[in-house]
Amino acid sequence: MPGDQNAQTPLKIAFIHPDLGIGGAERLVVDAAVAAQSKGHQVTIYTSHHDPTHCFEETRDGTLPVRVIGDSLPRHLFGSFYIVCAIFRQLALSLWLLQYHRDTYDVLFIDQLSACIPLLKWFSSSRILFYCHFPDKLLVKRGSKLKEIYRSVFDKLEDLSTGLSDTIVVNSGFTGGMFRQSFPSILKKPRVLYPPINFAAYDRSVDLSDPRVQLLESPKKTLLSINRFERKKNVELALRAFAELKNSNMIPSAVFDNYRLVLAGGYDKRVQENVDYLKELNDLAVNTFHLATACIFNDTTIRPGDDVQVIFVCSFDDAQRTYLLSNSDILLYTPTNEHFGITPVEGMYASMPVIATNTGGPLETIKDEETGLLLPPDPKLWADGIGGFISGEFDGKAMGRNGRTHVKSKFSLSNFADQLDDILEEMMSGGRPTRYYYMNVEFATRIVIALVMAYVWYQYCL
Repeated sequence: MPGDQNAQTPLKIAFIHPDLGIGGAERLVVDAAVAAQSKGHQVTIYTSHHDPTHCFEETRDGTLPVRVIGDSLPRHLFGSFYIVCAIFRQLALSLWLLQYHRDTYDVLFIDQLSACIPLLKWFSSSRILFYCHFPDKLLVKRGSKLKEIYRSVFDKLEDLSTGLSDTIVVNSGFTGGMFRQSFPSILKKPRVLYPPINFAAYDRSVDLSDPRVQLLESPKKTLLSINRFERKKNVELALRAFAELKNSNMIPSAVFDNYRLVLAGGYDKRVQENVDYLKELNDLAVNTFHLATACIFNDTTIRPGDDVQVIFVCSFDDAQRTYLLSNSDILLYTPTNEHFGITPVEGMYASMPVIATNTGGPLETIKDEETGLLLPPDPKLWADGIGGFISGEFDGKAMGRNGRTHVKSKFSLSNFADQLDDILEEMMSGGRPTRYYYMNVEFATRIVIALVMAYVWYQYCL
């Protein structure tokens, strides 16, 4: 049966992830590694970048062994060619693995970037599991014909390399549907494995004497948004809805003054979009909505004043995350067509009602008007929803209790571990190998052509 540790011999599993920072994909990899450990498997995470000051606790406290290979290679060239550099960094890591650990691992758990799969498939004995958070080809903006031609090489490489996986797993039914549309040549239906949360990590008591936690203390009630500072996350939806409460007099000004909006999430000063989007959000709050703001960075030591209405928390540690989840009234989850979205699950486990867009993954995690609200991404509608909780039209405490019960029954780390172990057992037994319509020779030829085209572009078109 799934979950029975006697069902299979413990495996050696290598997790390969591009950048082990803070985000939903990184949280999934960490939880998958912890889940595999709980089933007796031996795990190691390999990555091209890992900053101990900007990562999840399990990757720095000794819970999970982490090896960094290829960080000296550039992440971009003159502010462009991110995908080229990401592929070269991953290939460098893969070549190192083949050099020193060619047949060490039974399973390679790869996510986000599939370019290394052919190399590892052809030259190692490991089985390959690819976890698809979302097809990369659908995440890229194509603003010109030149960009379309440039990206077509990598789209084809993604198609061909993904199809070589022994097993493919997706994070939601929504992603599964988009996967099948994006890769019609991959004939097997991917399995859905919902990301979990580790309840123990959220149940830890918070040390209120921690200076980093004290930065977040306030007499105001808190509306919380957790997302990376990227435009596609549409963080400004939460900001606009909060300002709408004030500008449309939806609630009395005295009541509004008793609330603050905390916009927290992954922020990396190396990523220009993070820097630019934070500035845009701050300018919008200050210059358009005339709200007092403050930013908390890793080196911030002074707590924002009690008059501050919008606080940007630019990357947070586990203690800060737990404090915010435990001391906020409503969670606002702003992305449209998010592939899964672990943050609503975290919010519901913290007994908070969640407001999210009525698209993508949240449709599979949130029960509308039972554990939160699913609304179109319209600031006025969101302001109405927030106002409904503040006025008592919606029973936030009851929704919070329902949400916690819902998460405990469906998104536990133990359930995830059982399902992952079942997938691994099935893959090792050869039960459902990936079927792909190309013959091996033709497939290999297409791979080589794609790699040659990428190399020629890199050498002569820069």
